[in-house]
Amino acid sequence: MTGSEQHADVVVAGGGYVGLSLAVALADAVPGIAVAVIDLRRPADAAADLRASAIAAAARRMLETLGVWSAIEPDAQPILDMVVTDSRLDDVTRPVFLTFDGRTEDGEPFAHMVPNGRLVGALLDRAAALGVRIVAPDRVTDFSVGDDDVRVTLASGGTLRGRLLVAADGVRSRLRAFAGIRTASWSYGQSGIVTTIAHERPHDGRAEEHFLPAGPFATLPLTGNRSSLVWTERTEVADRLVRGDDMVFEVELIRRLGHHLGEVRVDGPRVAYPLGLTLARDFVKPRFALVGDAAHGIHPIAGQGLNLGFRDVAALAEVLADALRIGGDPGAIDVLEGYERWRRFDTWQMAAVTDVLNRLFSNDLAPVRIVRDVGLGLVDRLPVLKRYFIGEAAGGGGAQPKLLTGAAI
Repeated sequence: MTGSEQHADVVVAGGGYVGLSLAVALADAVPGIAVAVIDLRRPADAAADLRASAIAAAARRMLETLGVWSAIEPDAQPILDMVVTDSRLDDVTRPVFLTFDGRTEDGEPFAHMVPNGRLVGALLDRAAALGVRIVAPDRVTDFSVGDDDVRVTLASGGTLRGRLLVAADGVRSRLRAFAGIRTASWSYGQSGIVTTIAHERPHDGRAEEHFLPAGPFATLPLTGNRSSLVWTERTEVADRLVRGDDMVFEVELIRRLGHHLGEVRVDGPRVAYPLGLTLARDFVKPRFALVGDAAHGIHPIAGQGLNLGFRDVAALAEVLADALRIGGDPGAIDVLEGYERWRRFDTWQMAAVTDVLNRLFSNDLAPVRIVRDVGLGLVDRLPVLKRYFIGEAAGGGGAQPKLLTGAAI
């Protein structure tokens, strides 16, 4: 695009699953809309991501409605049940304090584990079929907002002129900073080690979360005898484990996992991501909106980070589609404030919940251990509370945008 200027109704900066799903939702809902997605990665590189994510039932309904779930489903593993333990690292046993049947009241799995690369690949294919323009590899270096449009400058030297710029460029969003949006943020001093493990025995669709003094250690089922590992440690320990010897890593892995899955080996790259809380003080400015991690980065303890991003997508796509159908301006601040009102409380509520859970479970103080274990035991014995938590994990809380219910917008 060097030296050229092109036009689009909506420009999305960030070609991950959140940015792509927003582009697909808009192109599917509003015939003739021009949507451009700018991403630093080549499409083939984005589709090669070896990590996996938990897709809540509500997000799966959205992906079905957008016509991409059928391409993902063969590689999706339903979570059929879940167990929660709380112990010290060297305890001989891991007592189970809480169990969940992994199905909602409608009988569907509350979540599926999906390879990130397969999800992005399916969204890219659907975006191409709908005429979404993918500008990659490239990135936004600056933008300026006028009364009627936003002018986006690209590293390649080209420009895009549109009516709305959406930042889906992650928790360290450069565009959020360009827009002058401040954040409330802090570090937990923890990092999440993410990798895939292969094991001798089947997982039977079970997810496990072990609360250890350094933080939660979770195994999430993938297709075949494989699981996705999300292992929270103090940052200095996590960095040492990721960069260190393979044998040491596997020994420490087995200390936490145990032997119930038989022989275990690491089956993918291991990466450590620093964990913290980041909340944007504003989600929108004139002709500018934040979605996904650019608006909110939370602890993975509840597995809801990606699903919060999908809720953003469903809400913003519905607000924009409604405005466009009546001839409205998708970049007008009154339109965008409707999206912000819809998403702000849910986001701050989930951030508070994950923050409290992490502080409650990532320590070894005896009085706190007693309180949390009694609490887990009570929840395990109260079916009404269990159903509530499963419903929340499935993405069913609050006022639902249409896409999350499986309805078109």
